[in-house]
Amino acid sequence: MKISFDLDDTLIPYQKKDFEIENRTFFHKILQIEPLRKDTILLFKNLKNNGHSIGIYTTSFRKNWKIKLQFLSYGFNVDFVINQYKNNKLLRKNSISASKHPPSFKIDLHIDDSKGVKLEGEKYNFKTIIISKNDLKWQEIIKSKINS
Repeated sequence: MKISFDLDDTLIPYQKKDFEIENRTFFHKILQIEPLRKDTILLFKNLKNNGHSIGIYTTSFRKNWKIKLQFLSYGFNVDFVINQYKNNKLLRKNSISASKHPPSFKIDLHIDDSKGVKLEGEKYNFKTIIISKNDLKWQEIIKSKINS
């Protein structure tokens, strides 16, 4: 299964206190690598070991190389990255008026924090899992919904 994750407020906190984060090294701080939600890499490795393709689908304008570096610095190589530049280009080409449209990128499941993305999933018939910053067992929620 090809699975995508949102960044802001899903894997990267808006404020440090939004959720617990992975340990950051001196290297992370020097290169200004953004903090990651605790257990993100553990979840990604588990999903990858179960045969899933794992990537990032964000509406931010971060450069693809910077997003890839973000995850490599924590020890995981994401399979794909879709940022707002790529998203805008394909959705405009296909006349789709959604903020995100995973099927356009052959993504089977998208994980996000936005209830708006959930509504778009219902409207455009794509699968989403919505997690909040308050979900302490967020990775268990994701694994159980993937396995059901």
